[in-house]
Amino acid sequence: MITLYGMSSPNVRKVLIALEEMALRFEARHVSVFRGEQFGAEILALNPTAKVPVLIDPDGPAAGMPIFESGAILLYLAENYGAAFLPSAGPERYAVLEWLFVQVAQMGPALGNNSHFRLSAADNAYAAARFRRQSAQVYRALDERLAQAPYLGGDAYSIADMAAWPWARYFRRHGMRDGDCPNLIAWMALVGERPAVRASDPPMEAFGELDARDRAAATPDEAAMFIGAHIPCPSAQEAAAGVPTTGRRHP
Repeated sequence: MITLYGMSSPNVRKVLIALEEMALRFEARHVSVFRGEQFGAEILALNPTAKVPVLIDPDGPAAGMPIFESGAILLYLAENYGAAFLPSAGPERYAVLEWLFVQVAQMGPALGNNSHFRLSAADNAYAAARFRRQSAQVYRALDERLAQAPYLGGDAYSIADMAAWPWARYFRRHGMRDGDCPNLIAWMALVGERPAVRASDPPMEAFGELDARDRAAATPDEAAMFIGAHIPCPSAQEAAAGVPTTGRRHP
């Protein structure tokens, strides 16, 4: 059986949606990111970047190798279990891949940083404004694409939609108005009605309850680990002077 290591994040939800869409049996394994479990030996052995999701498919083509990075996981699942969600060749395949990578490289970082600087670092006005603008740019790019086709990859629902939908749900929370991106709003409703997307709600709610418990119980040191405050890095002065950080690593 597939094991999915995760927590209540959009990157985990998109893998849950793919697993449900492809009718795959899986076990959801919660990682206590608010208490620093991702920096422990077990998770670092699965993903050296100390992130979730991580997927292990012991009986599949990966032969039990841990697969990390949500975009790579979606590609693995589609290529091996969900051919309907990734064309095998031609322009249609590349359109899906383009929009999958837009989500991974642009949408996730912009929207994630928008939320971070809005909620946790509001005193950094430059960074907050930068990521508000980047988020608005991404939302409008998706809206323009969805004016041309019903789904991000074209005429058919694909892993690109699975990847973008959980992140697009931040739209109103980020201060955007429905009239700004009507095609995106219609697409969000369309995708949200899919049975497999609705089936991702219970495991996400379970992850959310565990995350809330961990956040409430986290020590100050564990809370600092969640934002990476424990990771050695050069100061602003050291960075400007080019001071090396040889020997510094995860605890």
